[in-house]
Amino acid sequence: MAERSFAKEVEKLRLGAGEEFAGEGILAITKALLQCGVGYVGGYQGAPISHLMDVLADAQDILGELGVHFEASASEATATAMLAASVHYPIRGAATFKSTVGTNVASDALANLASGGVTGGALIIVGEDYGEGSSIMQERSHAFAMKSQVWLLDPRPNLPSIVKAVEDGFELSEISNTPVMLQVRIRCCHVHGHFIAKDNKRPPMTVADALDAPRRDTGRIVLPPASFLHEKEKVQKRWPAAVDFIRKNKINEMFGSDHGSVGIVMQGGMYNSVIRALQRLGLADIYGDTDVPLYVLNAVYPLIDDEFLSFCEGKQSVLVVEEGQPNYIEQAFASMLHKAGRGTRLVGKEHLPMAGEYTGQVMLDGIGAFLRAEAPHLLPGEVRAPNKVGDGVDTADLINVVPGRPPGFCIGCPERPIFAATKLVEQELGKHHIASDIGCHLFSIMPPFELGATTMGYGLGPASASAFNSPDAKRRSISFVGDGGFWHNGLTSSIGNAVFNKNDGVIVIVDNFYSAATGGQDILSSRAGNKTKSTKHPITEAVKGMGVKWLRHIDRTYDVGKMQDTLREALTTDEKGPKVIVASSECMLNRQRREKPLVDKAIKGGERVVKPKFGVDEDICTGDHACMRLSGCPSLSVKSLDDPLRDDPVAHIDQSCVGCGNCGEVADAAVLCPSFYRADVVHNPGRWDRFLETARRATISLLQRRRESRRLTFADA
Repeated sequence: MAERSFAKEVEKLRLGAGEEFAGEGILAITKALLQCGVGYVGGYQGAPISHLMDVLADAQDILGELGVHFEASASEATATAMLAASVHYPIRGAATFKSTVGTNVASDALANLASGGVTGGALIIVGEDYGEGSSIMQERSHAFAMKSQVWLLDPRPNLPSIVKAVEDGFELSEISNTPVMLQVRIRCCHVHGHFIAKDNKRPPMTVADALDAPRRDTGRIVLPPASFLHEKEKVQKRWPAAVDFIRKNKINEMFGSDHGSVGIVMQGGMYNSVIRALQRLGLADIYGDTDVPLYVLNAVYPLIDDEFLSFCEGKQSVLVVEEGQPNYIEQAFASMLHKAGRGTRLVGKEHLPMAGEYTGQVMLDGIGAFLRAEAPHLLPGEVRAPNKVGDGVDTADLINVVPGRPPGFCIGCPERPIFAATKLVEQELGKHHIASDIGCHLFSIMPPFELGATTMGYGLGPASASAFNSPDAKRRSISFVGDGGFWHNGLTSSIGNAVFNKNDGVIVIVDNFYSAATGGQDILSSRAGNKTKSTKHPITEAVKGMGVKWLRHIDRTYDVGKMQDTLREALTTDEKGPKVIVASSECMLNRQRREKPLVDKAIKGGERVVKPKFGVDEDICTGDHACMRLSGCPSLSVKSLDDPLRDDPVAHIDQSCVGCGNCGEVADAAVLCPSFYRADVVHNPGRWDRFLETARRATISLLQRRRESRRLTFADA
């Protein structure tokens, strides 16, 4: 189950011509696909594009009515390869995934797709995840467009522009016989707005129609000598066709004055931030109108020489707002000016950071610095001095005041006990080389566990430990891979590779029933039923099928003692070959999303419901906090006592506890202390519950009175 349901929102996809569509950018993209007559869509989830996959999954009925085929692909490479349906057939297809991990995975399929070219429009919607808040390595999609010679659109972040970009993308693809990448950043995906809808179109040719009339053209197949001809075709036919389309259809936009001594060129996705900076500098009104000449690149590849040179006419200097490094656009424009012999000064990274996300403050500081240096007469007097821009709390001051908050596991996460057990085994057997992997389990590298040395890619944790398969080694490596990464890439690249090379390391497959880190989407091994997908395929069976002999399955990761014993066995057994442990428990977030509404409904309906509650006995807790060092659960905190004889705060479990029991399990496995207790809270108790409660209270009261009596007797003596 995905983290968010769009079941209600997808009804907006039925809106017809002339009706106003209001909603989120993700939903607008889906509506645009249907309005363009898309025939099939595939993709792989990953922020900020996960919700697009969730929207499509919730819109199955609407897609079915239009004859549109949708697949949640096994990987980004699968999604891109799926676009092969547009190579020989005039069918519009779309694929969607997160960048740049997605473009990395998809690059082989993308290169082949771009080589042969397409007949039908092929659109690759890439969720650009660049900046400090990203969970991935910092790279740009731009390089992949240049490498494979596919065109890259970067629309302004508002719904009409996004919808138009989808329409333009399909037309551009068909006219130039080239796949087109549509880059949408986080703000673009989640921006809210409205646009005037059009009728949805049934594709003129569906994939079912194509199967009834197979086509083939050897000139489109990537095989010599055609592959060399493809390269010539890219340069001699496809590129000029793309440039001509972009120019004639005015894909790029110009705003502001036609005249001016300076101007600003920007990626389309940067437009809102540029306008906001100009507003704060007093150079744009609340509607975004400005006298500063702006050249907005909704198509950032290929660039249009004569458009840019025309924009530079009469200008002394031009600022290029290009997020990220290398500065491909700035370099290309500098080359154009040099070849044309123009004297316009081109600046960019002199005033803007070489790398990192261009936030509102960064943009304000950079554009302000550019205007103060090149056109101070444009600025109101109060913002001409540099100390008037960017005033605020210094970052260093914040660091001293606000403690760092490293990312960590959610409350009740079933992966926490896996790493608690790993830490306990390391205390017993010594440290091991641990290879991490992409996914929630990567949080184990942070406090309190501080486990893991590398992460090389989705599903590649065990593969990254393969170099440590030395016959002279006295210690085994430990590697982790999640169930999402396992099915994405790990089955062959990690497990198959370990079997083939007789790797003697320990592999832990973290099975939480979903592709949890991307939003809780179902995968092959999900335990729940899915009406459109085939689930309930055990990971253990797939591992056996790859030839693994030493295999253990733990179906409740919260059993820290069992997890610890299994890891110890894997690290010390005399048996050779890969040792695989499948550690299974449902993602707590998804479990709570499923169970909480049912429990609340039952309680409101008067049904008897028992909910576990964990706590710490303050009289027993010594305050050594060892439990926290082996748990790290956000619900486990400290509490100061009023007792003047006890200075150290004791452990405390707050109301956010979901009753997973991990803290008590860790305490028991580590032989820490008996201060943890479990209390069952009974909602809508019956007669028997009330009788037991009365009996318990009476017994406790009796024992307390007896103890007090003995204490007084002892004191008198």
